[in-house]
Amino acid sequence: MDSSKDSQHFSMNGGDGVHSYVKNSSYQRGVLETANAIIEEEIATKLEISTNSFCIADFGCSTGSNSFPVMHTIIEAVKQKYESSYLKTPEFYVYFNDIVSNDFNTLFSSLPPNRSYEVLAVPGDFHRRLLPPLSIHFAYSAWSLHWLSEVPKAAEGLKSLIWSGGENEEVYAAYLGQFEKDLESFLKCRAVEMVKGGIMALLIPALPAYWDPQKEYTVGTLADLLRSSLLDMAKKGRLSKARSETFNFPCYTPTPEELRAILQKSNNFNIEKMEILKTRTLLTIDGHVAFFRAVKQNMLMHEFGDEIIDETFDLLKKKLQNSVAYANPSNDRTIVVVVILKRNDV
Repeated sequence: MDSSKDSQHFSMNGGDGVHSYVKNSSYQRGVLETANAIIEEEIATKLEISTNSFCIADFGCSTGSNSFPVMHTIIEAVKQKYESSYLKTPEFYVYFNDIVSNDFNTLFSSLPPNRSYEVLAVPGDFHRRLLPPLSIHFAYSAWSLHWLSEVPKAAEGLKSLIWSGGENEEVYAAYLGQFEKDLESFLKCRAVEMVKGGIMALLIPALPAYWDPQKEYTVGTLADLLRSSLLDMAKKGRLSKARSETFNFPCYTPTPEELRAILQKSNNFNIEKMEILKTRTLLTIDGHVAFFRAVKQNMLMHEFGDEIIDETFDLLKKKLQNSVAYANPSNDRTIVVVVILKRNDV
């Protein structure tokens, strides 16, 4: 598997399945509403930009179903800010970014008909430069930055976290290091593209520092159970045992402390607000399986072939049904960190 190529293919666009599933359920609805309220407050109190053309960029937009309401929230908040400051309302432009293989046709065909902004598509990996210098006034990214640009090279050939034994710390360190490298690259690129005083809002799934894996669960434990299902498939002779043990997903879910430490290293952005939100997904077991299948299926098909998909997720469902933690949806301890950054004058 060519990590640098394939993980980019799945990183942001892995969200396509997620966004499609979110669109048809209440998944993350409470988080989005709370995050929108935070964004509105920060625009009202921190935005100090006067311009005739206000440009917004959504990095990792997928097909737009979750992006459109947020773009509306941002634009309405900016309009109110300008009106309260007796400034002329600017024209609005939104740059929708995702990887080259993203379904931009679906995005454009489903644009809100009464929107108050013009639209541009920006295909490409957001870990590199994508837009002209000093062109963006507000940047946004949700449920995308935990996807890595590649499986860390230091973890290649090592067993994944669930059964790595003595290699566990090495794998963990490799993933944290890759997450830090990717997030720093993202911030450095945005620092060139954003105007001074520009605001960035990030929504990043995270894990609490402490939780009881015997009674509670997170998005991380769901990934572990999926890996365990792959190992079961290997025991049946359906997969290579060695390959199933060393297969790793190109994503990392940080703790808020890890995230803050990385953000504080940036010389280009100040942390204006950092708030931890409970996801409150309240998904049933079938809901968890459907959600995770939407996220991971393409990666598994690419690696192992499509003939093992149904059986693997059937095994995952059985593991969830036998888990005490998953018996109650309120045991979900996954969190989302909402970060508001402001481009400084450095």
